[in-house]
Amino acid sequence: MTFEIALVLGILAISLVLFISEIIRMDVVAMLVLGALAIGLPDIVTSDKAFAGFSNSAVITVWAMFILSEGLTRTGIADIIGRQVMRIGGRREFTLIIVIMITGAVLSAFMNNIGVAALMLPVVVEVARRTRIAASRLLMPLAYSTLLGGLMTLIGTPPNLLISESMSLRGYEPFELFDFTPIGGVVMVVGVLFIALAGRFMLPKQKAARDKHVSQRSLRARYKLQERTFMMRVPTDSILVGKTLAESRIGASTGLIILSLFRNGRSETLPGRQTVLRAGDGLLVQGRVDQFRELRRWSDLVIEREAPVLKSMVASKVMYAAVTIADNSPVVSELVRHAAFRTRFDVAVVGIMRRGSYRLTNLAYVPVKAGDQVLVQGEVEAITQLEKFSDFTSVDIYDQEKLTSEYHADERMFVVRLPKHSGLAEETLAKSRLADVFDFRVLAVFRDGELEVMPRGDEVLLGGDLLLIEGQHSDLDVLRGLQELEIDTKVPASVRPFESERLTLMDATLDPRSSLAGRTVGELNFRERYGIELAGIWREGETVGTELADERLQVGDALLLLGPRDRLQLLSSDSDFLILTPLGQEPPDTRRAPLAAAIMLGVVLTVMAGYAPISIAAVIGGTIMVLTGCLNMEQAYRAIDWRAIFLIAGMLPLGTAMQETGAAEYLANQVMDLLGDAGPWPVIMGLYILTAMATMIIPTAALVVLMSPIVLSAMGDLGVEPETAMMAVAMAASASFTSPISHPANILVMGPGGYRFVDYLKVGVPLTIVVFITVMVLLPILWPLVPV
Repeated sequence: MTFEIALVLGILAISLVLFISEIIRMDVVAMLVLGALAIGLPDIVTSDKAFAGFSNSAVITVWAMFILSEGLTRTGIADIIGRQVMRIGGRREFTLIIVIMITGAVLSAFMNNIGVAALMLPVVVEVARRTRIAASRLLMPLAYSTLLGGLMTLIGTPPNLLISESMSLRGYEPFELFDFTPIGGVVMVVGVLFIALAGRFMLPKQKAARDKHVSQRSLRARYKLQERTFMMRVPTDSILVGKTLAESRIGASTGLIILSLFRNGRSETLPGRQTVLRAGDGLLVQGRVDQFRELRRWSDLVIEREAPVLKSMVASKVMYAAVTIADNSPVVSELVRHAAFRTRFDVAVVGIMRRGSYRLTNLAYVPVKAGDQVLVQGEVEAITQLEKFSDFTSVDIYDQEKLTSEYHADERMFVVRLPKHSGLAEETLAKSRLADVFDFRVLAVFRDGELEVMPRGDEVLLGGDLLLIEGQHSDLDVLRGLQELEIDTKVPASVRPFESERLTLMDATLDPRSSLAGRTVGELNFRERYGIELAGIWREGETVGTELADERLQVGDALLLLGPRDRLQLLSSDSDFLILTPLGQEPPDTRRAPLAAAIMLGVVLTVMAGYAPISIAAVIGGTIMVLTGCLNMEQAYRAIDWRAIFLIAGMLPLGTAMQETGAAEYLANQVMDLLGDAGPWPVIMGLYILTAMATMIIPTAALVVLMSPIVLSAMGDLGVEPETAMMAVAMAASASFTSPISHPANILVMGPGGYRFVDYLKVGVPLTIVVFITVMVLLPILWPLVPV
């Protein structure tokens, strides 16, 4: 083994570990691979070859097809086809599965399969509701149909394009547009029949929603809303009287959603944050009452009016500094609560400069930006060490005069005592939500004559402790006001907020290209951004924990949204969401649907006639789509899955390096040593199985790039043309049925269908075996081996 082969295999191994562990995003891994090859093998992977992936015709075709698919979607042509065909399905599950799968497969043969799944998802959910068939019985067949349909044409899925391009680059005749159709079409039909005849009995059975009102009730039951709804009443002499809902922190403190405010026999649904509380007000809230009671225990704290000695002791050990965040710092775009200043730098954030003055309250969900001036506090040693970190472009340590004039530190410090028999005794600081809700920071704990400065979250509190707290005195009064609220867990039967016309529930999921994926619920602040509340998340067959603020949204999550009907209807035009509950949204404008269909047909006919290669035809078709108003340029840019483009373009140089260094031949020899004596067909079967298994952990586009040179070398050693084996690998890579992470279409239906990981194994593994057998039977007939 040469040094070059060892280096390429080392880069390959590291990239596979990163793909599997998901420590780093896939597209970033691909860029690292590109850079490592260009630096490590400059004579083989020159700068031109390193970046050749971005001008590769397969990559160009992939992004152009994204635009064409979006044009078909936005003009409503695919929606028209989908809805018309759905009418043929009737009300029988068997017939519906066949119709849904054939429709999804035919569309996916010419459109991006993720786009088809996203397009048809709301249609199938509506069909399930109308026919009283559980959505879980129809959505997995929909996802699988898009994968089966992608097998039928060259443009059906990126692996097909990459396989064909790999052959072209190695001097072989590339596959034509419909070369995949004979074998892919039969595989599609066999797959559809298997699901309709046998696979559907392995799908989970969930209770189907029968009509609009039952659907609303089923949503409440699914997300367990009714059991987490209770009443609170404001006493006559409460400290909270005269304060706004925002000032009371009733919602922010424990993630409660205030559904209605009752006053003088009248109710206000989803009252605004500036609504002023009055004596006797009733509040209908949704959330966990035990979390609310947990917070109320902090009202046991007793303020010690005079404690100058303790304050002076702490002042000599704690310092403040203003740091400016560097552009390349990992904390950029993180929320303050997730930026982990305490873990990374041993300091706490106490303020962020906004509009010329420090913002000192509600910091938990403020995103950190490059160039932000952040005020931090810490022990003397930690503050003096800040200049060593590259995360900050400047560090300005505050002296006492500046601290008093700009931050008013003395006014914000007070000492409280924890009573001997407090409910907080023996609890840790981390269990409190004071830092998130009230921006209280415990600067020091004084116990048995000893002082501990800047205690960490695992510090256990004891009865009799003196705590030096930084915050606002008035917030402690608010905390006592929460203690005064009267709680009634039994909601009167006459109170039915979820059945009012003003308050509506809606089920939605994230679009596969949504910019919200990976962001926390608290960061997004649905109430401020959309005027609605996120009441629950359904993930992997169960509801997510009630600490929704800290949850990061994922593609495939089913989201229960709560709010006024008009606000919820606005989401139908928001490209970040796919709406699963019909609320009378406007149908798409289909006036340009015939034009979009004609453009797509023109692209296909141009390629079939040989007037232009698929990459040129697709780019011209996408451009015409924009010029004719089927979509605008911003929508075209958004339609492209840039992560997939960068993933493919970044991994293509690895395929080149494997071929030119001999690494591909080395791996092929290992395969040949294992299976070569048995002949070419066992080798092809082995390569198919290896590829199919790898789809569970490696992105299919990257997998095809890695497998292509190995297959070409192996077939060269066997003395046969590679078309048969390359077709087998294309089928294996695109048939990603065995897990939700195998393909984005599988993830997309996971939440709306209420699927668990095991459900994909139950149906996907038998389907994978059926497809494997079908391909192995058809290959000798349709693609017989040809000696070199």
